[in-house]
Amino acid sequence: MNVGSSPTVREGVHRANRRPPSRSGYCPILAAWILISLVLTGCNTGARRSGIPAGAQTALDAAIEDIDAGRYDKLYDEASDEWKRQSVDQSKATLQTLRDKLGRARTRDLQTAREEQTSTGAVPGHSVTVIYQTSFDRGEGIETFSLIEHSGRWALAKYYVSSSGLK
Repeated sequence: MNVGSSPTVREGVHRANRRPPSRSGYCPILAAWILISLVLTGCNTGARRSGIPAGAQTALDAAIEDIDAGRYDKLYDEASDEWKRQSVDQSKATLQTLRDKLGRARTRDLQTAREEQTSTGAVPGHSVTVIYQTSFDRGEGIETFSLIEHSGRWALAKYYVSSSGLK
């Protein structure tokens, strides 16, 4: 462009499209890091999650100890209202039948633990379902423990054993 003359359209467009040189490479790296972080954290927004809350773990451990030791009255007393829909005698009879047919639990291998907040399902409300592959004296089986939280207190709501030794 000549001194004192106005720029042509071509020169003006050329100058308007020029960007100053990039000062560092951090901006694209930072943008990529933020995008990846958002994608990874945004994927886990459901009402289910794996794991066992501390209070539920404590209640589960106590229930397992009571079942293993044959303390069925104590288990019943500390169980949830869902468990107590059966009588204490029915509860004891069921647990004793399991013990008579399968024997004592020797080893438990945790298969899955799922925390859930739902108004439907096997145990509606804030619950945890824990599944073990269990070796008993007289066979193998799958134990399923369902715990529920009421007013901040976790308690056993359901207990199932699936085993060919029960047939």
